Amino acid sequence: MNAPAPAIEVLSAEQVYPNGTRALMPVDLTIQPGEFVTLLGPSGCGKSTLLKMIAGLLAPSDGRILLSRKHVHDAQVDHRLSFVFQEATLMPWATVAANVRLPLDLAGVPAVQGNARVEKVLNMVGLGQFGQSRPRELSGGMQMRVSIARGLVTEPRLLLMDEPFGALDEITRNKLDADLLELWQRQQLTSVFVTHSITEAVFLSTRVIVMAARPGRVVEDLSITAPYPRDDDFRTSLEFNELVRHLQHSLTQASRETA
Repeated sequence: MNAPAPAIEVLSAEQVYPNGTRALMPVDLTIQPGEFVTLLGPSGCGKSTLLKMIAGLLAPSDGRILLSRKHVHDAQVDHRLSFVFQEATLMPWATVAANVRLPLDLAGVPAVQGNARVEKVLNMVGLGQFGQSRPRELSGGMQMRVSIARGLVTEPRLLLMDEPFGALDEITRNKLDADLLELWQRQQLTSVFVTHSITEAVFLSTRVIVMAARPGRVVEDLSITAPYPRDDDFRTSLEFNELVRHLQHSLTQASRETA
């Protein structure tokens, strides 16, 4: 039996701006179906740049991005992909249900089918009773749940998330991290997640890609082998704290070096 194709292949992809600034050195990265991979590093290290290149929102200056061994743009039709941004970016005048249904409306999905999928994903993210609410009536954490539901309503196989919980308080962030892992497992997603938070990266990931700035580059690819599901006990375990210390050391060392 043939092995499944990698979900994502980043092949010597780099980003150099027209003024000559090297935002991202050549990156080689392979992500298998079902992995939860986190890009970890300080501002300016190229995390969001790499994520946008994987999404096809930004073309690499050199190199290639493949999804299931197809060029990122050629793969969009049969490799369903959703992108969740740092801000919830909801339409303030529209209901929660209408915000979630937007990608289906743009794709011409019939209303009856679309409404059923909206109801399903709102229940999945714990907002089944809020479909007729407006974004201003929701907390920041609930608004991010709406954004995640909008990402899931297209039934993606690949979910890309650009620091979606960074502006939330720690308690809300921890709860959404746990909920996200449950969704990832239930939907059998491949996920790539951007964060500045070492503890969040350790809690969520099967692998953590450590990146450093000036110029942006990958400095470590660390496997996190702790079993799922993960809970608050994992956050206080010796294994968790050792991984956090290891990643903190890696980032500190990388900040002292220039490529």
